[in-house]
Amino acid sequence: MPCVDAVVECPVFDSFRVQQVAGMFDVPVEQKVRESFAVELPDRDEPWQIGLVVGPSGSGKSTIARKYFGDVLYGDEPWPDDCAVVDCFGDIPTKKITSLLTAVGFSSPPSWVKPYPVLSRGEQFRCDLARALAEGYRLSAIGCQQEPNGRQPIADSRQPLVVYDEFTSIRRGHIPCRFVAVTCHHDVAEWLEPDWVLDMANGQLARRRLRRPTIELEIFRCRLRTWDLFKRHHYLSGSLAKSCRAYLALWQGQPVAFCATLPVIGRRRHRRFTRIVTLPDYQGVGIGMRMVEAVAELHRREGLRINVTSSHPALIAHARKSPRWRTVRVCKTGGSQADRFLKHYRSSYGRSVVSFEYMGDISSE
Repeated sequence: MPCVDAVVECPVFDSFRVQQVAGMFDVPVEQKVRESFAVELPDRDEPWQIGLVVGPSGSGKSTIARKYFGDVLYGDEPWPDDCAVVDCFGDIPTKKITSLLTAVGFSSPPSWVKPYPVLSRGEQFRCDLARALAEGYRLSAIGCQQEPNGRQPIADSRQPLVVYDEFTSIRRGHIPCRFVAVTCHHDVAEWLEPDWVLDMANGQLARRRLRRPTIELEIFRCRLRTWDLFKRHHYLSGSLAKSCRAYLALWQGQPVAFCATLPVIGRRRHRRFTRIVTLPDYQGVGIGMRMVEAVAELHRREGLRINVTSSHPALIAHARKSPRWRTVRVCKTGGSQADRFLKHYRSSYGRSVVSFEYMGDISSE
């Protein structure tokens, strides 16, 4: 396990005000200010997947990251202001781009087609992080290796390594490379589930794999007008039909997600999800699909069948892997062409979509 030593020096420029401050607060004035750091870090050739360097501002975390990971430390690049975010990832396939954006908690297709400068600061950060991960994807000819079940990347020292400073959040299972996060936010450790953590506050290295904390959602039937809080974040922003059942999810008393179901025309006792939205600040931790499954279970207990049809990569990936869902249809052109002639109706026409039926927890039956 290598020991990393780093020394930071900066000159102090003598002036009248510097001397005043030195006298007022008893600050020793020297020609140079020098600070050194000595820590242990895992060998880069070891088979780990995710690392975390954490500590308060001024603790030396960025200095250590530059010293040990300087060749793979991601540097922000300028974004053009005349093209959509999804057009700024080079020759990476579109499906991979949307997967990376989803992985970093940026799951709003309406924002994917906007230019970077008009996005919120939080959305811009997620775009920066997605582009950092895209560098790791490019460096690997076949992307990250997968375990036989396809759910988690195998820890492999041959995988590309990306280090990102000023990190806040990501979903571990969707990282296409080895990744080191550098941050002052200790609370991200539980969500990131790192293989090792270097705490710069005390210089201690710990090898561990934390479990994510439990998110307790409260789900209620709500009025259709609640949709107004969520509709601008959905790729289909049309109004809801009066026959919809609408549901609202609260986390710690705050609205975080919304979904609505609608009767399937011509199929008695059969409903489908027509809207599913998680607010941007809460995307990336699985809230949306957990809410969908809870609402689907309520319908199933009423003796109703319930389907979901979507083109969203995160939803499709979850449903395909989960035993609770059964694939019933794959369609490359979405709904019927006649749907286009119904006033104010938004359908899936022209989009590649997959339909799933909720089967419930089969293992408990």
